[in-house]
Amino acid sequence: MSGPANGQRSPAGDVPSARPPSVDALARSMAGSGLPHPVLVEAARAAIASGDPAAAATRAATAAERFATTLLRQVVNATGVLLHTNLGRAPVALARRGAPARYANVELDLSTGRRGSRSDHAARLLALACGAQAALVVNNGASAVLLVLSALASGTRVPVSRGELVEIGGGFRIPEVLSASGATLVEVGTTNRTRRSDYQRALDAGGPPTGLVLKVHRSNYQMVGFTEEVGVRELATLGPPVVFDIGSGLLDDSTPWLRAGTPAWLRGEPAARQALEQGAALVTFSGDKLLGGPQSGVIAGRRELVGACARHPLARALRPGGLVLEALQDVALAYLRRDGDAIPFWRMAQVPVGELLERAEALGVGEVVRCRSVTGGGTLPGLEIDSAGVALPGDRTAPLRRAEVPVVARVHEGRTVLDLRTVDPADDGLVAEAARAALREHDG
Repeated sequence: MSGPANGQRSPAGDVPSARPPSVDALARSMAGSGLPHPVLVEAARAAIASGDPAAAATRAATAAERFATTLLRQVVNATGVLLHTNLGRAPVALARRGAPARYANVELDLSTGRRGSRSDHAARLLALACGAQAALVVNNGASAVLLVLSALASGTRVPVSRGELVEIGGGFRIPEVLSASGATLVEVGTTNRTRRSDYQRALDAGGPPTGLVLKVHRSNYQMVGFTEEVGVRELATLGPPVVFDIGSGLLDDSTPWLRAGTPAWLRGEPAARQALEQGAALVTFSGDKLLGGPQSGVIAGRRELVGACARHPLARALRPGGLVLEALQDVALAYLRRDGDAIPFWRMAQVPVGELLERAEALGVGEVVRCRSVTGGGTLPGLEIDSAGVALPGDRTAPLRRAEVPVVARVHEGRTVLDLRTVDPADDGLVAEAARAALREHDG
């Protein structure tokens, strides 16, 4: 019998044909990758389907490596962006591997053994920390605004200054959220100047009732020049409840751990406690920005209004899970204990430049440089904070990301800058090792 099998020549005449490996055999050959077998099977199947049997093993390994890079994992943030949206914004401690597998009393009252409320934990502590009668936690800041408008203003008119009709990241636009909630937007004032009389004219115009007055902090851009806006204290004299979306989540502008008083880069940023003291009925804000916690949203203020939000059908759809609530509880306890060092964001934000320079020198790699950090996450636009780190020649970001614990850095003026303000000192050794490896890989 003639043919290409059994070592005979193929019809082409000179090269034996290669038989593709089985999908299962190829998948099992990559077992050392640590990826689950079904994932390796998919990589093997795609590689074999490529039609080049000789390259199947290489293609499968490449596909498996590429898949591994898509998984969530801990990274070192050396970009200098304190609230890096792509890296989860505020850094939070993750559960330690090997810790006992336990549950949490998310909705269990331990004193009675009966069902409790998930607002009895982090939300109650946050209310206490910002001087509110009550609070409710949802899954992000946008959800907080949507829930408040849906629960309190559906079918009513809501005046908003034209200068505050902002778009927050991801296409979240205030006019569209108002529309989705069932409320009717009433634009008042002009883009750059809005006065109390503009709101009053809107209230006196007739038509459907006014459910609330919405004030929105322009947290991701600045307006300068010939400008005017109405503060919470003045808005509160109009009559309807004032809801202030402060956005960034500064809880209290007199937080005791702020070194040498409130730093210049925070002055003018609205805070939850002060907004409520000035007459806001409710404030809404993100938990993963200046608050320094996990991704979440907070509604805080008058008890009856928070209760109305909690009873709305959307509240269940927007509620966070136990892991978020536990992490947020830790943040709230740190505020109440006045322990800023327990919150990584605040600890990193306030490290003196001198300490950062000493750490950069101790790395023993690259050139020690001064640089500028930013808060990021759509907060404090235009703000830069003095910082320090090391610079490597050229663009070394790709090999840094390939480190065992990936290090994320930035390129500035042709050099790779590793800003130590956003690096935990415990990770300095990892940064040094990754930097040396990146230099060797590039030079090799």
